[in-house]
Amino acid sequence: MFVRAYLRASTNEQDAARARAQLETFTADHGLHIAAFYAENESGAKLARPELFRLLSDAKRGDILLIEQVDRLSRLTATDWERLKGELATRHIRVVALDLPTSWVMTTAKADDFTARMFDAINGMMLDVLAAVARKDYDDRRRRQAQGQAKAKAEGRYKGRKEDAARNTGIAAMLRAGSSWSQIQAATGCSRATIAKIAKRPGNGSAYRALNG
Repeated sequence: MFVRAYLRASTNEQDAARARAQLETFTADHGLHIAAFYAENESGAKLARPELFRLLSDAKRGDILLIEQVDRLSRLTATDWERLKGELATRHIRVVALDLPTSWVMTTAKADDFTARMFDAINGMMLDVLAAVARKDYDDRRRRQAQGQAKAKAEGRYKGRKEDAARNTGIAAMLRAGSSWSQIQAATGCSRATIAKIAKRPGNGSAYRALNG
């Protein structure tokens, strides 16, 4: 049984380290070992996440996908969530989440057919519920943010987010030097959207050739 831990890491390194430590403590308490970690800074609201799909590609039948919370795996729309569930089902990957105690039975090496089917059904239902809650929370926060920005603009107070000029200058230099987007993410902790924005600026040359790097 291989446990593959997925960390949709925060840009805050302390939070990422905390999440990793919690996953390691959980597996140690259950007599398991994490075979590999897959970490990235992509949004949980998008399905196209390179490290998540690398995990799916590496996984074998019966492997465990371990996450701290369901929202680390999905803040997806209903359609994209169904697609991801289909990928998991096709590969026979079992999802275990620290915030979903019913999923912990998946860490048991053996279970009779009835118990396995019962917990599959329960976990499928609970994953759907928690994924829907995570998406609603995402939509609510974006709506409140948009409302706050609209109000600030109307009152002449909104100036937008201040650019991290030093970081972005470094990203531009790495792009011109031929670094891949994945290397830049690992070095700076920024999102691919940020790299894409900087890559479009004049002077960054053929930065798009690193798109799938």
